[in-house]
Amino acid sequence: MIRIKEGIQMFYPKLFCIVCMLLLPIPVLALDDRYGYPIQGSHEASILGTPAELMPELPARVPTRQLVLDLFPDRKKPPIFFYDEGLRCTFAYQDKKAPLVFIVGGAGAGDRTDKLIVMTKALYQAGFHVITLPSPSSANFIVSASRSSIPGDLTEDAADLYRAMDAAWKQVQGDIEVSSFHLCGYSLGASEVAFVAKLDEERKLFNFAKVLMINPPVSVYNSATRIEELMKQIPGGAKKQGFFVNRMLSKFSQFYRYGNFVTINEDFLYAIYTEKLFTHEETAGLIGITYRIGMAGMLFTSDVMTNSGYVVPKNRVLRPTDSLYEYFMVSTHLSFFDYFNELFYPHFQKQRPGLTKQQLIDAQSLKSIEGYLKSSAKFGLITNENDFILTRAELDYLRQLFGKRAKIYPRGGHLGNIEYKENLAYMIAFLQDKETLQ
Repeated sequence: MIRIKEGIQMFYPKLFCIVCMLLLPIPVLALDDRYGYPIQGSHEASILGTPAELMPELPARVPTRQLVLDLFPDRKKPPIFFYDEGLRCTFAYQDKKAPLVFIVGGAGAGDRTDKLIVMTKALYQAGFHVITLPSPSSANFIVSASRSSIPGDLTEDAADLYRAMDAAWKQVQGDIEVSSFHLCGYSLGASEVAFVAKLDEERKLFNFAKVLMINPPVSVYNSATRIEELMKQIPGGAKKQGFFVNRMLSKFSQFYRYGNFVTINEDFLYAIYTEKLFTHEETAGLIGITYRIGMAGMLFTSDVMTNSGYVVPKNRVLRPTDSLYEYFMVSTHLSFFDYFNELFYPHFQKQRPGLTKQQLIDAQSLKSIEGYLKSSAKFGLITNENDFILTRAELDYLRQLFGKRAKIYPRGGHLGNIEYKENLAYMIAFLQDKETLQ
């Protein structure tokens, strides 16, 4: 039975992340270019990330403290979210005047994901203050920072993020000296920070000097569709996902039981790849399943916060000791399209009578703020040729939109190379406004 322990983050079990990391073979490129990231396959890179030896040397620890922001003091939170005392952000600080970077993670990310920790250490080492924020689609953000508790609208999510950034800055401004403000986001967070920057042009709280977008979707709807389509590659289709997950776990467990390893580490990961226990189709299906697990947490949290009655019966009050197993199973079988059609679109249609689905889809795209992105020199882009959330046409669009402000690497999948030493060096150089960027 699944019960609340660390909140709705139980819907993001680390085991699924570990399993996904353990199941892929590693195609390694016979390097014929000067880019040293070694994993060629898009799906493989996206799951495996960067081998430890190819990350930069970073400090083991940096001075940090957690900020807890009470953005809606009068909000009455459902009992099931008793543990949530406010929006959690992580603050890393210098002992001297320095630029401050706000970083927003990808879909479902908390403020201390592995990627954010690595980025924070790299930026701190380079002389920046850093504040990391959860994704607007994370449970913590939906409960404590989203005005509507219906995440996904880039304009509304940007306003919520901006409110949180303002509150975070007010909490720390007496403790540090700041020379300038910068903004960075990856994946869904990359699209969101573009809208945050546009809002700041009007409100001018920060006057961001640099805004870096890492692996953004052009259209959130299109990219979510591409990820959902990976479920079709599960043998038997999406309806067989329960059987498929159990079979994957069984394969993993048998290998671990009869292996010579006592811990799950890099050596174990590479060893299981060489066994080639999993097919390419299973690889794609695992990515899709992991996405569904994240979607389940978002959908459940939004449903409870809004009392929509979509997953949990309307007006049912969940207590901290209540089992969430049945709700978890229901939620994992719901797709992005279910969320869009049953919760997201109806919510905005009520707010904006006459709004069509296509108009709402178009609003969740970088194309809706194309003129601003094209004209503002403060923006930079990092992405990869083989990022599977982008079509070829969308990649070409990003090239055209950002021109020389775009850095497009030949491989890395979706975020697979974000911790690679060359990528982190480029990120730092961009935010430092180095003229020698190549």
